[in-house]
Amino acid sequence: MMSHAELPDLILEPLVRAALMEDLGTYGDVTTRAVIPAGVTYDARLNARAAGVVSGMQIARLAFRLVDPTLEATVLRPDGSPCAPGDTLMTIRGSAASILSGERVALNFAGRLSGIATLTAAFVAETVGTQTRITCTRKTTPGLRIVEKQAVLHGGGFNHRFSLSDAILIKDNHIAAAGGVRAVLEAARATASHMMRVEIEVDTLDQLAEVLEVGGADVVLLDNMDTPTLEEAVGIAARRVILEASGNMRLDRIAEVAATGVDYISSGALTHSAQTLDLGLDF
Repeated sequence: MMSHAELPDLILEPLVRAALMEDLGTYGDVTTRAVIPAGVTYDARLNARAAGVVSGMQIARLAFRLVDPTLEATVLRPDGSPCAPGDTLMTIRGSAASILSGERVALNFAGRLSGIATLTAAFVAETVGTQTRITCTRKTTPGLRIVEKQAVLHGGGFNHRFSLSDAILIKDNHIAAAGGVRAVLEAARATASHMMRVEIEVDTLDQLAEVLEVGGADVVLLDNMDTPTLEEAVGIAARRVILEASGNMRLDRIAEVAATGVDYISSGALTHSAQTLDLGLDF
């Protein structure tokens, strides 16, 4: 997997702090406080119990440090690394009480994000030998978009827009409400900054032909087309625009869609249907 620079802790800290506050409740970890004697220290290991691609190590480390800045959390398998069952991803040394208090939040983030990275890597593997890139969507867990999209990068995928303000993406409802393909494209180009890309969704080859005739689109989203129709669309577009295939993009279909020559395949499943990777904290 390609490596990616860590996000600034300043961006991640509010997410992790909110999760810790949710877990610690109004009175902290009463179980640990009751049964763990003061001053007890331990070496703990965050281990993989299944094969996959690692993500969320930066966040897990931050969770432990926010609970107790004296904890020594050392990442052994950085985000984007492959892992096998039994691999140690991180060691945590210090107060046993502090480790136990941060354990669940660290594992929740790391397991969820590693699951996204693992599923993304499986999608990417189906595109080998083609120029097609796998990208996510905005179908993310509310409040966690930035870290879930980072996990997609760790799996070898690419990011679509992060918010409604990133780019102009004209969908079928925009077209219906604004009066047709020509109307929306002309309006978009009249108002778009020179830094703003324009993408438009089409459902048919006739709509694609109209988009190419009118001009003004940088990217065309080919929505819910079967594979033969996608092949036709690639031929019609003739590299004049970037093509993104979307809708019903299951893992077992990715190889044949990539073979059509589309530039991108977008799938909400990367973030909304990824299975959490089984991780555990062992003393």
